[in-house]
Amino acid sequence: MKIPRGIGACALASFAFVLWSVFANSAPARAADDNTDTLSAAICPITYQVDQAPFERGYHYLFYGNGFFINSDGYLITAAHVLSQLHGGQPYILVRSTIGPSQLVKAMVVIADREHDVAILRAVPNPFEGQYKVAFLPLTTRRLSPAQTVLAAALRPSNLKDPHTFDELLEDRPSGEVVDYEFSQLDKGRGDTELFLFSHEVRPGQSGSPVVLGDSQEVAGLVEGRWLHPSPIPVVTDKGQESAGLSAAVPIHYAIALLQLKGIAWHTASGDFERSEEQAEQRKESSAPVPLSLVAAPYPAQALFGGEVVLDARVESNGRLSDIKVVRGEAPFLEKVLSAVRTWTFLPARENGLVAKQRIGIAFQFPQFLPSRVEPVHKYEEPLAGALERGALPILTVEPEYPPECSADGSVILYDTIDQQGQLTSMQVLRDLESLSAAALAAVRQWRFVPGKQAGTNTASMAVVVVTFHRRATAGRANPASPSR
Repeated sequence: MKIPRGIGACALASFAFVLWSVFANSAPARAADDNTDTLSAAICPITYQVDQAPFERGYHYLFYGNGFFINSDGYLITAAHVLSQLHGGQPYILVRSTIGPSQLVKAMVVIADREHDVAILRAVPNPFEGQYKVAFLPLTTRRLSPAQTVLAAALRPSNLKDPHTFDELLEDRPSGEVVDYEFSQLDKGRGDTELFLFSHEVRPGQSGSPVVLGDSQEVAGLVEGRWLHPSPIPVVTDKGQESAGLSAAVPIHYAIALLQLKGIAWHTASGDFERSEEQAEQRKESSAPVPLSLVAAPYPAQALFGGEVVLDARVESNGRLSDIKVVRGEAPFLEKVLSAVRTWTFLPARENGLVAKQRIGIAFQFPQFLPSRVEPVHKYEEPLAGALERGALPILTVEPEYPPECSADGSVILYDTIDQQGQLTSMQVLRDLESLSAAALAAVRQWRFVPGKQAGTNTASMAVVVVTFHRRATAGRANPASPSR
């Protein structure tokens, strides 16, 4: 159920309480004790302070959702729609103290991406420098596999109807399995967002909570809402019964794009991705951009035939793409592709040990899925022939043959090395689809490129190739639609 934007703060709190009461008996919850683990200590409720003076039960507040810390500087991530429910009011986070009851701490909005429903906040003052029970969670850019176990952890006040800071906090930590990926338009008139679905029915108040890997505490995404549409794959519980529902999560990819844009450090299970001097020394004196987090683009629902989009872009020193030039491509494919690549992030190139800007080629291929007599080989004139700077760009492309025994669809993402003669010398699979990758690799090996240029001279360069396969929808598969929140 989507919460109407016009509901006021008090009405919204009551609305949330009524919904919570429906699920109170089925929600696995436990009181947060003094031995709070890392996951519990990293999560904090997003609230609005109602009164300026405390009562016997502490400060009165309204509860809207959850966020989680991603570094010791007090930065945290939540869903942008959680903040929109405050209608411009000052957000606070509820943080547990080591010397007393929980306290409200101001959370300043650093940046919000409403198109992909992600926001970055910073707690002021920093709880990590005070006497609080806080921790941060590592992030993972790995793409989750079907049936992989995840946890959707969240905190909530024990008294939802009239919460105060001295009240006990309860924790929900239900588990589920990854089911599939779907694209959805989260905000009307905006671009598509890739979501992953998992077998757990989200409850009100869990929006913005971290979805972590079951075998670690790495964050793979954040809770977006309930998925109210037929699932692409039948979901069955361990008792052989049909699951009560699915949840949708925004992959952490979109948050990483904001962190890169703002130069905010974040962590993985193996270390810090902050662009530090120590990290710079560990990398080669000269190296190409390294893909950090990429997403594909959906096959346009209105497309009856295939298409191709080719871009030439510069990877900036902050790892984001800029100066994106459209070499070829048209509607409805171009809009989908531009929406996707604007969220891509890289570790930037290096020259003589220093961070450098470098251009790369980007090609999206959407092979035709209806029977056609159109030749699957496409030839083009040399693009950007007079440019002093460009990435390696394809001048001959071959569409893959869809495996006859396959019924899947989705995208394969490849990272290619093109030498100064335009020869394809290596391919790295960044996103693998077991049933379709072989066809994509076989086709791209037949592609021909023009080499990249630097200062007007041919040079070795990199190219990202995304091949998106599509099959006509069947009775068992519904078209993707927006999740509830």
